[in-house]
Formats: sequence, C-alpha cells, structure tokens
Amino acid sequence: MTLLSALPASDSYRVTGSGARPSAFAVSELATASFAAVGQELIRLMKSLNLVSDAPELTVDHRLASLWYGFSFKPEGWEMPSLWDAIAGDYQASNGWIRLHTNLPAHRQAALKVLKVKPDRDAVAQAVRTWSTVDLEAAIVAEGGATAAMRSRSEWLEHPQGRAVSRDPLIGWHNPRQVTLRDRPQATAERPLAGLRVLDMTRVLAGPIATRTLAGFGAEVLRIDPPGWDEPGVIPDVSLGKRCAYLDMKTPAGLEAVQDLLSRADVLVHGYRPGALDALGLTQAKRDELAPNRIEVTLNAYGWQGPWSNRRGFDSLVQMSAGIADAGRSWAKADKPTPLPVQALDHATGYLMAAAALSALSEAALGNSIMQARLSLARTAELLAVLGKAETSNEITRANPTDYAPAPEKSDWGVGHRLKPALRVGGTDMIWSRPASKLGTSDPIWPSLKP
Repeated sequence: MTLLSALPASDSYRVTGSGARPSAFAVSELATASFAAVGQELIRLMKSLNLVSDAPELTVDHRLASLWYGFSFKPEGWEMPSLWDAIAGDYQASNGWIRLHTNLPAHRQAALKVLKVKPDRDAVAQAVRTWSTVDLEAAIVAEGGATAAMRSRSEWLEHPQGRAVSRDPLIGWHNPRQVTLRDRPQATAERPLAGLRVLDMTRVLAGPIATRTLAGFGAEVLRIDPPGWDEPGVIPDVSLGKRCAYLDMKTPAGLEAVQDLLSRADVLVHGYRPGALDALGLTQAKRDELAPNRIEVTLNAYGWQGPWSNRRGFDSLVQMSAGIADAGRSWAKADKPTPLPVQALDHATGYLMAAAALSALSEAALGNSIMQARLSLARTAELLAVLGKAETSNEITRANPTDYAPAPEKSDWGVGHRLKPALRVGGTDMIWSRPASKLGTSDPIWPSLKP
C-alpha cells in the first residue's frame, strides 16, 4: 500500500510566490508542503478513479499558503469576535511560565476553581505566581481544564510524553479492512470530490480545516455540533463550504440521527479523545457496523501513546509543552513565551488530515484494504521542529488586497472577502459552493438524499 506517511518531495510540485512568516521555525515551508500533500493525494485519487489519464501539474502559491495558515476571511464593515477569552493567555508562575486555555466555559471554570479566584485577569495573575508551573498544570488538568507549562525542547524530548510522541508516525494507520466505495457519477476532473459525503464531528481548529479543504474540491460536508455550541472567533473562517447542524448525541433521538448520518457517510472526520465516542455509544464496533465502507480520519492533541494521550489540548498549549514557545522566546530575544505567528500545528495537521482521507480513498478505489488515519498536534510539532527553514528578508505578516478573491463572500455574519486558493491541480481549482455559515443553521440530513 502507498498510504500517505510523509510530506511530498519538494521537487514533485511547482512553487510560486515567496516570503516567509517571521518565526524561529519553518512555518511557511510547512504551509506549502502541507498544501502540496493535499494536491499529491488528490492527483492520486483522480488517477485511481480514472478522472484523468496523466498526472496534472501540482502548483502551490507559497505566499497564499502562508496566509491561509492565518485567517482566510476578511470582514467588510464589521469585525469578527475575539479568538480568545479574557482570561486566556500566558502567566508567570513562581518558577516559569504557564498558559491557561479558557475559551470553553468548562475549562475556564476549572482554572478559576483551582486558583480560587474570580474571573479577573489581575487576580488570576496574582494567584498563578503562588504556584509552580508543573503543580498548577497538574491541578488544572485534574480538574478537567486545559493548560500547559512552558518547557524547553530538551525538557520535552526527555519528558515521557515527548518520548512517546517521538515514536509516533506522522500519520498512524490502524485497523485495516476492505471497503467498497460508493459510486459517485457526478465526480469529474474539475470537481473530483463531488457527491462525497463527509461527516464532520470536529472542533477548533485542525479538523474543521481538513473538512473545509475537502469541501473546496466538491465534497458534501455536514458538520454536527451539540445544541448551542459556538466558536465565534473561528467559525466564519472554517465553516466555508459546509452545512452545519445541531444534534444532541446524549439523547436517544440525537444519537439515532447521528448513527443514520454515519451509515450514509463516505468519510468520518472527528477529533474526539480516546474513549469519548465509546461513551456516546459509537464504539469502533458500532461504527464498523453502521458504516463498514467509511474512510475515518481522527486527531488528538498529544499523541496516541504515552501518559498524556488522553489529555485535553490545543495548538497554543502544545506549542508551550513541546518547546516551541520557549525556542521562539530565545529566537526573538524576548522575556516571555513567543509562540508561532499563526496556529501552524492546527493548520498543518488539518491539511494532512485532508490528505490522509484522500490517500485512503485512493487505496479503496484501487481495491486495496484501507486503514483509519490518526494524527496529533504534538507529532506535527516534531515535524515542524526538524523542517529546514529558508532565509529570506521578505516577511509575510498580513494579506494585501490582491491576495483576496475579487468576488465578495456573503457569509451569515456579513459580507467579506476570502483569500485566493493556494493550491491548484491542473484545471482543478478549489471552489466552495457555499459561503461560511453559522453553526446550527442547516438540517441534520444529507442534502443529496432529500426527497
């Protein structure tokens, strides 16, 4: 089998554009390579489905790829909500730095409960100073919160979880099985994923990027969230091309509806921690029973083995844990954590997830057994840490008006402009048939199955 396991060779695609995100790490190089991975696997799928006879040229715009690692959507005459909760951020403890991730109410409450303070940033800062980083990290995690002490690269590589992550493959393939792909007569070289049903059960940020990417090539993406869920700072960016519905899987009716959707899906993308789907009644055996011919791609924060494999985490936290924020501090000659200029671990993992789904589809189209793909932000961090960085004085910090598509996008929040696509595969362009939409605005049904 030739399932995706690494980034494509740099001489296998054409690169246009120049510049780099300012960072101690090869953020722009990672952006271009991750887009190229999507293109490489899309070409392989198109050939497997006999949509093309010869491999089309694969082109990545280096500048646009770098920009897509930030926000791809620019509102016109209105502002997107803040990405961060007022309490979230880096704090100095008694012996170093720690980051609190409090965007979700439960995570915010866990941190405040441990610190025994009200939701006031100054009060939080004073309380954090009385703790050591490791003790506070352990206490908040034990309370169900999300946090990370800043570690150096050497400390991370010597840490039990760092050692475990170093043994993980970039993309882990598990549970091989034979599948039969559903016929999609509407698929063409221009829209190779047309008719492909993708069930999106992911949250910020990597998973939604993966499904947004698949939607760009014609996939029918249906995102499911619990009633009332929202991610106001990012949804205008990542809901592009999708239908978004609410379902409560903790109720019998909601679980039954999700099971019906899964039974008709071609691809399942989810970001549930190990055991979480089991608790909802969607065990591996149940998923195999409901959707034996599905492609499944999933991710977690800290890897799939080791003591932290079940730990809650986000891009900014993994950057703290894995030594990225500390290396950035040294590079910038700063006196505080210096993260990447964008959430590159999320973005890279998202594009690799999309590429993994395409890779599995190709294997299935060729009649080979396929496996489930597992990725993690922490393992992507290790890829970034060893990736070669080109030196350039041309810094990419913000988009210019010419970087955006000329046609406006009428999102559910208001009109704005979307970046031009960074990836081109021959005559196959990334085109999204739906503008960004709010969560819960669609019915939880596959549109192609409407009576």
